[in-house]
Amino acid sequence: MGVVQTVNVGERKIIGERRGHPWWSGIDKRPVDRRLEIRDDHVVGDAIVATDVHGGPDKAVYAYASEDTLWWEAVLGRDLWAGAFGENLTLEGLDCTSSVIGDRLRIGPLLLEVSQPRIPCATLAKHLGDPTMVKRFAHARRPGIYLRIIEPGDVGAGDTIELVDRPDHGVTIELVNEAVLHDHSLAARALEAPELAESLAAPLRERLA
Repeated sequence: MGVVQTVNVGERKIIGERRGHPWWSGIDKRPVDRRLEIRDDHVVGDAIVATDVHGGPDKAVYAYASEDTLWWEAVLGRDLWAGAFGENLTLEGLDCTSSVIGDRLRIGPLLLEVSQPRIPCATLAKHLGDPTMVKRFAHARRPGIYLRIIEPGDVGAGDTIELVDRPDHGVTIELVNEAVLHDHSLAARALEAPELAESLAAPLRERLA
């Protein structure tokens, strides 16, 4: 159902200044010519700085579609690279937005589970040099997918992606993204996915309460 176009990692580096202090981040990810080991709750060799909002069991791996990157190139009128949105895996032939929360993807020995869409933040805007990017990314509705690790393994460019399990609740990345950012009336529907990351499920439950 798709292929891994590139695998990308980033180093801890200063991307600017915030509140008078250096702004450290690992968002500047670039393709590497090797296989990545993915285990526990992280990509080995990839820097995660803001651990309160990035990384961890539910956001161990971030993937973005090359087709969406091409869309952004047309919109922004500039060239972008694989990894430009801070993704570990740049995918081709997989519609990330239509993925279902809880989808299980087999990539070689690696088994990943879709957990949530990416919610844009100021770090993304700073990284891409566009102060309007938080709003633009939200309204573009092309969030990419965060994945949790079910079975560890390694992954490299050219690996095929197989959908091995799909829950029947039908709650998609698109729907959750809409519920969180645009239409709060969809909160109850989004919560029908038990696999939804708790970091998003908790505030959705609060809205209903």
